[in-house]
Amino acid sequence: MHVCGRDYTKRELERRTGNLDQIGGTRHYNLISGRSKGVEAIEFNTGTGFQFTVIPDRGLDIAHCTYRGISLVYLTPNGVVHPAFYEPEGFGWLRTFFGGLLTTCGLTYFGNPGNDGDEELGLHGRYSTLPADRVCDRSRWEGDAYILEITGEIRECALFGEKISLERSIRTEVGKRSLIVRDRVENFGFNTAPLCILYHINAGFPLLDEQSELILTSKKVEPYDEIAEAGLGKVTQFSGPVHDFMGQDFLHTMAQDSDGYAHAALVNQSLYDGLGLYMRFDTRTLPYLNEWKMLGEGDYVLGIEPVNTIILNRAALRKRDQLPLIEPGEVKEMKVEIGVLKGQSEIQEFIGKVESVVPGAP
Repeated sequence: MHVCGRDYTKRELERRTGNLDQIGGTRHYNLISGRSKGVEAIEFNTGTGFQFTVIPDRGLDIAHCTYRGISLVYLTPNGVVHPAFYEPEGFGWLRTFFGGLLTTCGLTYFGNPGNDGDEELGLHGRYSTLPADRVCDRSRWEGDAYILEITGEIRECALFGEKISLERSIRTEVGKRSLIVRDRVENFGFNTAPLCILYHINAGFPLLDEQSELILTSKKVEPYDEIAEAGLGKVTQFSGPVHDFMGQDFLHTMAQDSDGYAHAALVNQSLYDGLGLYMRFDTRTLPYLNEWKMLGEGDYVLGIEPVNTIILNRAALRKRDQLPLIEPGEVKEMKVEIGVLKGQSEIQEFIGKVESVVPGAP
């Protein structure tokens, strides 16, 4: 295990500590105030200054995330809201959206509200307000590495309707500055079902600021509308907060490296010796990245969002023949790695990796 610039064996650490929590670990607790009352939370501390909070009652999504006390993410005015307050109609999803490091959208629809046949669909699906079942803290020693891992299952299902299960693992190690989300989605029903999944990763101030830059293996970028089209020239650049800013959405078709992974990072060279939030994801099931550029006052956030199709209402996707499906008994797996870039050497190494995949990429 790498701790404070040195490598230690398990026995060497056991000689130096009374409890591994001195170095890092997980901590389980319940929130007790306001609309968050009764929500379970699990805090991960890797001992490197990289900390994040998993919310089992919200689909094992990830709320707070900091590095050495610096928030890497945007948090909405809602905070972490108990799923009992979920409003499925129209844009009611926005009243329980906490932002954070990860809010998962789906599983059978996302995008703007609207009807799909006789079914009325709200914004971005039900997933993030579904509590996880069979949640297990599997933190353990593996040789000289101490693994921090939470697993659980989320089901989106209905009598006479879709029957989708998602088994999620969130894993890191003490001594690391990254985490891996692995999702295994299965259609346990007997009819073909839609499968729309969006990893809504929300970078915020101070990482997001005028000096920030988005660097990614994008081989094609498309604006969603005329508002976004007007911002195409500055798709990877950012300003400070703008009064009445109109959000811009861009769909990036991602190029992959030799292992089949796409890469993206928001980098701010003005923080310390340079600081970045990066992600790496499997393009076999997540071929796109949606960029949600929202630079409003108080609503100041960059969504960097691996996704399996263009983000439209399910009826629109069906009409365009772009609605992903999962067959009865079929399993699909997604993998997203998220971590911190610290200092110029790591940032330049990341830029070099991106340029090796897409020469001349921003």
